[in-house]
Amino acid sequence: MNKKMLIYKIAVAVAVVALAVVLLTALVRKKDTYYHLQNRGDLGPLTRSDITYLDVAAPSETNYDGTITAASWRSIYPEIADSMDANGNNTAVVDYLEQDPYLVNIYDNYGFSKDYGSARGHAFTLVDVAKTERPHATANCLTCKTPNFAKLVQDQGVGVYTMDFNEVYDQINANGEAISCYTCHGNEAGSKGKLMVTHEYVGKALGENVRTIDPGTLSCGQCHIEYYFTAVDGNGDGKLDAETMMPYHSIEEMSPEKILAYYEAAPNKDGGVGFYDWIQPGTGTHMLKAQHPEMETVLSGSHAARSCADCHMEITMAEDGTTYHSHELISPLSSPTILAGCAECHENKTPDEMIQFVRNTQSRVTARETEVGNKLSELKDALTEAVEAGKMSESQLDAVRQLHREAQWFFDFCYVENSEGAHSINLTTRCLNTAEARIEEAMQLLGK
Repeated sequence: MNKKMLIYKIAVAVAVVALAVVLLTALVRKKDTYYHLQNRGDLGPLTRSDITYLDVAAPSETNYDGTITAASWRSIYPEIADSMDANGNNTAVVDYLEQDPYLVNIYDNYGFSKDYGSARGHAFTLVDVAKTERPHATANCLTCKTPNFAKLVQDQGVGVYTMDFNEVYDQINANGEAISCYTCHGNEAGSKGKLMVTHEYVGKALGENVRTIDPGTLSCGQCHIEYYFTAVDGNGDGKLDAETMMPYHSIEEMSPEKILAYYEAAPNKDGGVGFYDWIQPGTGTHMLKAQHPEMETVLSGSHAARSCADCHMEITMAEDGTTYHSHELISPLSSPTILAGCAECHENKTPDEMIQFVRNTQSRVTARETEVGNKLSELKDALTEAVEAGKMSESQLDAVRQLHREAQWFFDFCYVENSEGAHSINLTTRCLNTAEARIEEAMQLLGK
């Protein structure tokens, strides 16, 4: 055998061995993939301890204000970025004013009587705040719509809240993004599983009590809470700060009763005490408008043992075995994986039984809301009639107004919470019962 032929045969042999190694490696990887996919049921419900947390350096590319966008993180977290994109599929909007016509009357002369629809996915927060028919003269309406506003407050302070809405919106809309990675993770975007509070009012309101709330709940609770815009002249320049603020300092103070007490003692825009959102024409009642107290409601009941992330962000395994929290925010009822965890506390109900159980609860609550809401509308009309008749003294009318204010507060705390009793049926029932009791007492004072 000549030398050239020997070299050729050796080269072929090396190539065959190399190809075999490549094919064997691919086969092993494919087998691993099939194992994860085909045997997932044997693994049982995935938990946070199964999640693959990366320890990575942040991308160097930053946005105009120093935030790192979701697009910059995509190459590091492709599965999470894709799941975030799926929130753009949630486009359905329920027109609450059409569904529940009594709302137009009880929100009379307030923005929610003009436009009130269900929230869409996080991808639409900037779009929807711009197109709403509810007026927004100042930028504080952007508080929870974009991480770039949170960063602006961090950089420039509470004076940002009273800046012109359109001026701030145009800047953010041109360069920023809707709710994104920075909102919950800052510029570390979950490296080592880290969550961050990026809204400064949360730390200001809760102080050290921030540590008493599961980060997987508080991250969502930065926005999914009851909040108000302060009526304080912090700079002594005669201009109200209108700072976004939480009306409590601890979990123990998050009940609707204690939040109401907080508002009764808080400064109002007239320079006195007794915070109010608007004065209702006809009745003269100084009304409160609840926002969306999901965190407060969850923390009031048994679901406080889990986090918002546990119930609304499915733990998912990618084909390569990477386990992560899906960032598509969903109803637990749409996920067999999440529903499987419900059985631990709900008498080993099957997923189908859990779905039926929750739907029945929500149907009962919705019917009760309609009943109490219509009674509230009747009280509003009766009080308006009494004011116009002029037969009751101001002190007598004020007693009815206080009951009216409280009745609407307890009703609204339930109506706007969005879970229809699923987060805490006990608190929901208490709110509606309290609202009805206040209505009946007020009607008695009116002689009805």
